[in-house]
Amino acid sequence: MLNLLKAILKPIIDFYKTGPDKPLFTDDPEVIRREYERRRWGVFLSVTIGYTFFYVSRLVLNVVKQPLIDEKILNAQQLGYLGSAMLFTYAFGKLINGFLADNSNIKKFMPTGLFVSALLNVILGTILGLEWVSVPLLVVMWGINGWFQSMGSAPSVVSISHWFSVRERGTMYGIWSVAHSLGEGLTFVGTAVIVAAFGWRYGFWAAGISGIIIAILMYIFMSDRPQTYGLPHVEEYKRKYAKKREEPEEDTSSSENHEASKEEERGDEKGVLKREPIWKQQLQVVTNPAIWILGLSSALMYVARYAVNNWGMLYLQKAKGFSLEEAGFILGMYSILNTIGSASSGWVSDTFFGSRRNVPILIYGLLMNAGLIWFYLFPPGSKLMAAISIALFGLGLGGLLVFLGGLLAVDLSPRNAAGAAMGFIGVFSYLGASIQDWISGTLLETNKVMINGEVNFNFGPAFAFWIGAGLLSLALALTLWNVKPRED
Repeated sequence: MLNLLKAILKPIIDFYKTGPDKPLFTDDPEVIRREYERRRWGVFLSVTIGYTFFYVSRLVLNVVKQPLIDEKILNAQQLGYLGSAMLFTYAFGKLINGFLADNSNIKKFMPTGLFVSALLNVILGTILGLEWVSVPLLVVMWGINGWFQSMGSAPSVVSISHWFSVRERGTMYGIWSVAHSLGEGLTFVGTAVIVAAFGWRYGFWAAGISGIIIAILMYIFMSDRPQTYGLPHVEEYKRKYAKKREEPEEDTSSSENHEASKEEERGDEKGVLKREPIWKQQLQVVTNPAIWILGLSSALMYVARYAVNNWGMLYLQKAKGFSLEEAGFILGMYSILNTIGSASSGWVSDTFFGSRRNVPILIYGLLMNAGLIWFYLFPPGSKLMAAISIALFGLGLGGLLVFLGGLLAVDLSPRNAAGAAMGFIGVFSYLGASIQDWISGTLLETNKVMINGEVNFNFGPAFAFWIGAGLLSLALALTLWNVKPRED
């Protein structure tokens, strides 16, 4: 049996593992520069656009909750079970796939996750509501979707770490992080319009078909690690081959040069880096107390995040009196400001705070919590107040997603353990999100009332849970005020 299992797994492992390092393929610096820039921007655009559509394939269920409740296909508690199952498998999938990503060819690994997730959306949109389809089957299917969804974020960050230098990392990570906001915006606005016009099944089908197309394009344009193509390590590339800057090479702001020189010292005569075994670097991640605190903080932040993601549409319709389209556009505003928060956060911390994340975490955390409290308190029907509150929440959350959801963990970890760092934070984050969906669904179902034959919910207990989690998340994050990024 063991031999049979090995025979089955070996071709799969061989297919997905990263390629061997190769000597430089040419001595011409200009050729190396052109090839490096072409590949690294292909990688960056692929992981950013690809991760956007991971979110589209993940969030469509949140848009169709009211139609499913109105048609009595599923109730709020059952929808909570589905969401919790997806986020639970997503959490542990992020941990395992994060560790696997450090050793994988991301060109193959990440598109596989999107392809299968998108295919499951097509299937679910086809079978949901049929008589023979049970709730346990739907829970299993959405849980499987969560596993393949977990093949998105860690591989993205691994690719960014391999193709962009230490001093570029915060900026590029922040820009990449807009993918989740773009995905949320496409889902809340685009999918809402499709569902309103054609019905909820078309929401699943649109998300699935678009995801399949993007997965194929990702495979075409992505790349493995630079060294597998006979290209130099990114720090060596930035020092020796990238376009010359106007200032002298030995500029005093040379933490990047210092980093590159340290990497070069560890290289052999062929320019191939002598690296500490990856498993030892990954062990440094899981034994770092600051990473554990960061994981708990991120878990609580994800409670607030997925409270709005998963229940915001229902809340705006049931508690505030908005239509499906109006609720979709309000949450679209949230996605836009979330994008700005994510895109600005890494650049702000790199440019104004010397890559320190402490003050930005405080600023973005205060914005997120103020917005969430206002989102609960604004008067029903007030589109302006709804937009302002959700904009504050989105802007603050966008920044925290960058810092607490990954960047600070990557800062505190060795470069070749970036996937492990993302996976470790991810399992905390999405366990928090999963527990949130289960608790929120139960709170809403047990506090519902029937008015003129229509289901209405008391959102007060749920909001108390969400707001408390957001405030505690910020308090924990601030205990890491004095941590500094590693130089390796």
